[in-house]
Amino acid sequence: MEKKKVGIIFGGKSAEHEVSLQSAKNIVDAIDRDQYEVVLIGIDKEGKWHLNDQSSYLLHAENPKLIQLNKSNDTVAVIPGERDNQFIHASTSLQVDQLDAVFPIVHGTLGEDGSLQGILRLANIPFVGSSVLGSSVCMDKDIAKRLLQAAGINVAKGMVYSKAKKHQISYSDAVDQLGTPIFIKPANQGSSVGVTKAVTEEAFYKGIEEAFQYDHKVVVEENIIGREIECAVLGNTEPRASLLGEILPQTEFYSYESKYIDEKGADLAIPADVSEETTKRVQEEAIRAFEALECEGLARVDFFITEDEAIYVNEVNTLPGFTKISMYPKLWEISGLPYKELIHTLIELAMERHEQDNQLKSTKWE
Repeated sequence: MEKKKVGIIFGGKSAEHEVSLQSAKNIVDAIDRDQYEVVLIGIDKEGKWHLNDQSSYLLHAENPKLIQLNKSNDTVAVIPGERDNQFIHASTSLQVDQLDAVFPIVHGTLGEDGSLQGILRLANIPFVGSSVLGSSVCMDKDIAKRLLQAAGINVAKGMVYSKAKKHQISYSDAVDQLGTPIFIKPANQGSSVGVTKAVTEEAFYKGIEEAFQYDHKVVVEENIIGREIECAVLGNTEPRASLLGEILPQTEFYSYESKYIDEKGADLAIPADVSEETTKRVQEEAIRAFEALECEGLARVDFFITEDEAIYVNEVNTLPGFTKISMYPKLWEISGLPYKELIHTLIELAMERHEQDNQLKSTKWE
């Protein structure tokens, strides 16, 4: 059987660059080499795309705090509109071998917000994960919450401010409407980057300043007291939900460091100790959220479950972490789908959707 060439695109200009490097390493290490030939494309923090050699694509690969992309001199570019060999060597314009599919494991801004997905769609290459719409709406916490509410799904109460309305932000108004503590988040970020839990006026305004460093829009949310439960969803038109996992933070909240750097920053209860009835309810809500936000391929849906068993969706992540301590692959592992098979399934889903997209008419007169 001829191996399929799979491009793994990783890195990126976002604050989650290093997380993406870790995710890529785990996918490269786990992918089935009997079925796939891997082509590595690393995006540096300036946005250049590098064609990397598998033997040296990362520096300090085993240290999450020091991990770096090893920039190659062989930069590549994408040629939209071509049906074959859409990647070329930037310096020579020679074609890179045709890719059968791409796994774009670029977290955060310009990676999972629809930007990269748009490039891959224009290049007519199958890619893992949600397409442009699902990626962009899930990245924006404000828009995602509005759509979830419209679908009848519980979310935390909140207030949204653009940078132009920054002067209208009031700690007393926020406390009156949301109570304390208060969470402040950039609307378009992931992995808890730029998130602050504020219990004082000083911390509140400091958190506002911090969040505006990462986005032009800030979400201020109530604190929901409850268990932090996560569910992995997999599929296109017939998505299925995994067993559940629980986050047990050992710090004030589940921060960036707890997720990707400090293995002792949080305990993961996998599977979560919840009843069969609650598990079923959460799985159903996870699929409802997945479909309401036009997700495809994969997503991790994060929940709060309160003491009285109320279920709130906190966030839907369309390109969840694939590091060695990440919840998404761990949840499928306990649900009977090992890491290697999960990667294969995601690539197959990408190719299935691409084939369906290509069957759509592009002109009325054909």
